Amino acid sequence: LAALRRRFPRAVQYVDDAARAGEEGRLVRTWLGRTCPPAAGASDAAGEEAGIPQAEAAPDGGDQEQTTEWVPGYASTNSRARGRFARNFVVQGSAADWTLLLLAALRRALAGMAAELVFFQHDEVIVHCPAEEADAVVAAIREASELSGRLTFGETPVRFPFTTAVVECYADAK
Repeated sequence: LAALRRRFPRAVQYVDDAARAGEEGRLVRTWLGRTCPPAAGASDAAGEEAGIPQAEAAPDGGDQEQTTEWVPGYASTNSRARGRFARNFVVQGSAADWTLLLLAALRRALAGMAAELVFFQHDEVIVHCPAEEADAVVAAIREASELSGRLTFGETPVRFPFTTAVVECYADAK
């Protein structure tokens, strides 16, 4: 973590700020501005931008009420649970923002080709194409990744590389 703080202070500050905001019941946003879901049962008139109610914490920082029912992190009365949720939300949500732009750029790059974007899950993109388009598809994936990084995060030393594999069948890609 110390190395990350030195190398990427802005990114670490972003997630630290998100965790603190979550602990305080405030609104958190992905890098491109999507907000976390409101707390269960929160009203728009609650006064807090995120709609997360502020419960009084027990002196030890734990929940006032002990419950066996599962409560999502953003709706928890436990500030640490809300902080963990908020930290994860901005990281995973910002990654999803980047991915959405990557897939849009890739679809655009594939226009006019026989190649088809057939699947995306987590960190895998599957494009089905004739063998003669494989090199162009690999280049399109690389370019879409770079463009998405610039559009999402601006100029940054962080790179978003894809490892590509041109195979006859998906099982061979591993």
